Amino acid sequence: MTTYVVTLPGTLLDKLTPAAHATLLRELSPADPRHTALGEAEDMDRLTLDEENSTFVIRLEVQAATTGEAETEARRIAETALRAAGLDENAAPMGPAALSGIDTE
Repeated sequence: MTTYVVTLPGTLLDKLTPAAHATLLRELSPADPRHTALGEAEDMDRLTLDEENSTFVIRLEVQAATTGEAETEARRIAETALRAAGLDENAAPMGPAALSGIDTE
């Protein structure tokens, strides 16, 4: 298995309330790249918000056999977290993923 840090950009079409923001952070916590050697080296946060431009970036650590599986798993985690915060794919569409870190055991 390989550890990937997957970056998912997106746009917020609805306002993110403080409660929704807290929920989103909590739901993303298990895949937080800051708690990995890759994330510590890059000082990455799991969620970056630009409220002025209504954009966000989610960075997740996932383990997978291929880059395709890594992206699929990262999207699943991100979509689940967004739904828990009250945002579906229409309220927070995500763009193409980028794999920003790879570590093979």
